[in-house]
Amino acid sequence: MATNDKTELFERTSIPRAVAGLAVPTVLSSLVMVLYNLADTYFVGLLNDPVQNAGVTLAAPVLLAFNAVNNLFGVGTSSMMSRGLGRKDYDTVRESSAVGFYCALLCGVLFSALCLTFRGPLLALLGADDATREATERYMIWTVYCGATPAILNVVMAYMVRSEGAALHASIGTMSGCLLNIALDPLFIMPWGLNMGAGGAGLATLISNCVACLYFFVLLYRRRRDTYVCIDPRRLRLRRQIVLGICGVGVPSSIQNLLNVTSMTLLNNFTSAYGADAVAAMGIAQKVNMVPMQIALGFSQGIMPLVSYTYAAGLYRRMKGTIGFAIRLMLPFLLAVAVGYYAGAGALTRLFMNNETIVAYGTRFLRGYCLGLPFMCVDFLAVGVFQALGRGRNAFVFAIMRKIVLEIPLLLALNALFPLYGLTYAQPVAELTLAVAATVMLRRIFRECSTRDLRTAG
Repeated sequence: MATNDKTELFERTSIPRAVAGLAVPTVLSSLVMVLYNLADTYFVGLLNDPVQNAGVTLAAPVLLAFNAVNNLFGVGTSSMMSRGLGRKDYDTVRESSAVGFYCALLCGVLFSALCLTFRGPLLALLGADDATREATERYMIWTVYCGATPAILNVVMAYMVRSEGAALHASIGTMSGCLLNIALDPLFIMPWGLNMGAGGAGLATLISNCVACLYFFVLLYRRRRDTYVCIDPRRLRLRRQIVLGICGVGVPSSIQNLLNVTSMTLLNNFTSAYGADAVAAMGIAQKVNMVPMQIALGFSQGIMPLVSYTYAAGLYRRMKGTIGFAIRLMLPFLLAVAVGYYAGAGALTRLFMNNETIVAYGTRFLRGYCLGLPFMCVDFLAVGVFQALGRGRNAFVFAIMRKIVLEIPLLLALNALFPLYGLTYAQPVAELTLAVAATVMLRRIFRECSTRDLRTAG
């Protein structure tokens, strides 16, 4: 077992090098995931049919709901595993990974079955009407009814592999599927290929997720003597300590994503009242804004194993240094991106669909969304720290504040005050408020760790 290599990375490698080794592969895989989401929007947009593009956009909340399961068993399990590694409790690490894997498998199957059984009410809830219903369902046949399980498993396994410091392998697995999706999209979507439209984008996604799962199964088999990640059913023991440890972090993270689905569904329903052009433009703006968002999210997820390990091992100065370094690196970057997006919103929208009505909508939508980017850096890092430290309660408070207290009421109020265009300003206002709260909570955690350092030194 390569325990010394893991100890070297988590305990002795310089913070910039350790963060680079963990976060850079994670950010790259997040970027590739965004690219494959953009590829769906881009190639469907080349059909110059707003209905097809609207179908992909309207199905997005269901795909986002996968993250509720991903975070429950991905974030929860990886946090439990990294803290177990910090304590040198390797039995807990193995058993936690087995619980996370098999629970994710079961939930993926149930998710597909429920969506298929209740597809009629589900499509109506998503905001699909007579014009967009067929395109939305064609996309969901492959991505949801057939594809929920591989989509969930490949993300959960990436989290588990990343938890012991193998960020590069986790990213290769994720990127292999994403790059295949990008390659298959034009073949399945375009008239010169299989001419499947939105349905072709869904089929490409299903195939790519299956390939990513295959990579992780092969990886775990080949490294079975060199890894603590275990999917052996004999290790599946629902011990109270493990279940509560996973759920304590995973449930708040899962609730956060379910609330994301709620707000996105509400947003799409408001937007659909203005027609397919507005829905298509909103989808483009969301996908473009997702690029820097995923960089920030990937960075916060990338440093989670290091924060978890150093906290569990009592290396509080190293933990604080890691978080501070991440903020100093990401905040100026996202501020620069926000300025660039605001200035180039029209040109970015036109890349996806050269339609004057959609470009006009998309420009104003993207300018609203990008204002929240600098604040998201602090918010994502704070939630990542709460998850890494096993402070599920703090993460849950943030989830409630972000959606129930702030964003959803703001969507209702701003749409009433500034119809359609006010919708995109709900997120920046919510993120600004949360950034202030995140700063206060992180300072409190740092003070607690400083006190523990003094006690240890005494």
